[in-house]
Amino acid sequence: MRSMDTRGLHYIVEASGCDPQILEDVNKLKEILINAAKVGKMDIRSVHLYKFSPRGISGLVIVSSSHISIHTWPEHGYAAIDVYICGQGSNPEEAIQYILQSIKAKHAHITEIERGIMDEEGLYTHTILSWDEIPK
Repeated sequence: MRSMDTRGLHYIVEASGCDPQILEDVNKLKEILINAAKVGKMDIRSVHLYKFSPRGISGLVIVSSSHISIHTWPEHGYAAIDVYICGQGSNPEEAIQYILQSIKAKHAHITEIERGIMDEEGLYTHTILSWDEIPK
């Protein structure tokens, strides 16, 4: 059995100015997350969404190389999005852009964390890069 590389990219996205109707539509968000995984060339293993009362949804798509998740606050037009991918072959940034466009985000603050980096002493660490963008 071959060992998988420990390195992965974890994107943390703060999406502002999103369409509140989309953020509280569990069926629409499920469709968006599934399509984002496909756009990002990720192999879907499991999908689960939960609708809170009175508002808000948490959703998770488990993919072969990790996950995509979203947590929404429709009353604030805000969504917290995570995309974590290990290995090669997928395109997490395409998945993120698809989600941002689909929820009609007006602004996004994105943090990219490269995780699972082994240092000289054999300990694991990570690096962090952040930027702001206005989705296309």
